Amino acid sequence: MQINAGRLAEHIQTLAKIGQIGETGVCRPALSPVEKEAFRVARQWMEEAGMQVRMDHFGNLIGRLEGKNPEAPVLMIGSHLDSQPYGGRFDGVAGVLGGIEAVATLHEAGIVPDRPIEVVSFCDEEGWRFNKGLFGSRGILDRLEEGELERADKDGITREQALREFGCDPARFAESIYPPGSIHAYLELHIEQGPILDKQAQPVGIVTGISGPLWLTVTLKGFAGHAGSVPMPLRQDALVGAAEVILALNRIVQQQQGSPAVGTVGSLRVFPDSRNIIPEEVVFTIDLRDIDLDRRNRYEQQLREVMESVAEQHRLTLEIREDTNSEPRYCADWIKEIMREESRKMGLTPPELMSGPFHDALALSYACDYGMIFIRCRDGISHNPAEYSSDEDLALGTELLYRTVLRMAGGE
Repeated sequence: MQINAGRLAEHIQTLAKIGQIGETGVCRPALSPVEKEAFRVARQWMEEAGMQVRMDHFGNLIGRLEGKNPEAPVLMIGSHLDSQPYGGRFDGVAGVLGGIEAVATLHEAGIVPDRPIEVVSFCDEEGWRFNKGLFGSRGILDRLEEGELERADKDGITREQALREFGCDPARFAESIYPPGSIHAYLELHIEQGPILDKQAQPVGIVTGISGPLWLTVTLKGFAGHAGSVPMPLRQDALVGAAEVILALNRIVQQQQGSPAVGTVGSLRVFPDSRNIIPEEVVFTIDLRDIDLDRRNRYEQQLREVMESVAEQHRLTLEIREDTNSEPRYCADWIKEIMREESRKMGLTPPELMSGPFHDALALSYACDYGMIFIRCRDGISHNPAEYSSDEDLALGTELLYRTVLRMAGGE
């Protein structure tokens, strides 16, 4: 093994203490003082690995190892350091720190790549704080949408406020955009966040593609009334309507046995939120994903028909806002082949599997070819403090990343 497995494990342990909750959990919100501390530590490691480091105006931390040809399109390696509010130690972190370790190994071996290499911790991959993710990776590609800076978190802080407090200037976004053709390819190392590798007793896997996520925010509005006096047939109960929609989503995504389609309602707000008032308004999120876009579109149409029917039945007003809509995106064959060849040299036979969760690679896929490596996580648990990947598996994944980088960036 050419990477320094001990250093990688130590870096992961150090970062896990920044925003630590409980014994093994992490809460590191995007654009928060906690994430800024994580950036400070990661910046130091990037510099030790021979990189020039900057933070752009989208809130991305970027370390650059110069190549023999500084003008050549860059080989980008990335992931994120923000976490879920009740998250684990490895989601995103494995990719950023694995990228730093791969570059450190190149630097210590005196290898100068033919093209520049950049390791990026992208801003707000998770998307829970402002209810829309992949902010930094979409930002550098000029793929942000109208109104994103006005989105507010649960404390009323807008994304624009958070960016400015973080040290960024949204008025200067244009300076941080990568021109078309300036990124050669993108690599991302990530824990699987699912059970396939664990069930197959395989430490690493090669990703074939990423399911297309559809995120909706749904508002159902009825009429508040006294819970003890309004007869059931006369009620306009928004929460009853929301409950029917949630159950319908669960049925719709399971109608085809063996399908990888998934649907989730993960956030729900009830107004006025009193035990003796009929709920007047419910706002909830829908997360619908599938690797098959036609099937996902059919499921979306079925769900929209259910929502309209429920609203009519209970005399509710219905509003549906689309927050995210991406088609499935597939990994480049030539990058997968490099990973297969390097895996064989390492004595590995990694399975090839799709990704249900989206990653920054989803955004980068619109600008360049991309490849992903998955690392086994115990019982497939993620977005939970119980999330766990062993030091040995993390080292194997990072070693495969390093070898892939060496092949793709060239140099001696």
